[in-house]
Amino acid sequence: MILDSLENSQKYESLHPLFKEAFDFIKNTDFTKLEEGKIKTDNPSLYFNITRGRGKDPQDARLETHNNFIDIQVPIIGVESIGWKAGNELMIISEPYNETKDITFYHDYPTTYAKLYPGQFAVYFPEDGHAPGIGQGDIRKIIAKIAVE
Repeated sequence: MILDSLENSQKYESLHPLFKEAFDFIKNTDFTKLEEGKIKTDNPSLYFNITRGRGKDPQDARLETHNNFIDIQVPIIGVESIGWKAGNELMIISEPYNETKDITFYHDYPTTYAKLYPGQFAVYFPEDGHAPGIGQGDIRKIIAKIAVE
């Protein structure tokens, strides 16, 4: 997991060939003009999801992992906390891997939480269990989905 400010995103662009493109889109897009949903790019290894929802209590947020995609999560409206636990410590699967959605859910509890404000981002790799959507009020965010190379 990586947690930082968008103004420092260039420090992480060398970690994956598509990180720069993802960060450029996030930093240069006016999200007030875009609806919730999936945004495809010319590259099938990169797409974006814009989501909106009510913040959850920590006990209601489920840990998840992805096998094939890296998430870059950025709140647009609201403050979101995201629970984290190392993937190799996740023990109790609540929903087995769904290949179509590239997701596995767990009953485990996070070992730590990161609070994200607009202008900040978190990167979750396949080895990062993460429980998104924790907070109060309305949370709108963008999630860059980047295929693992």
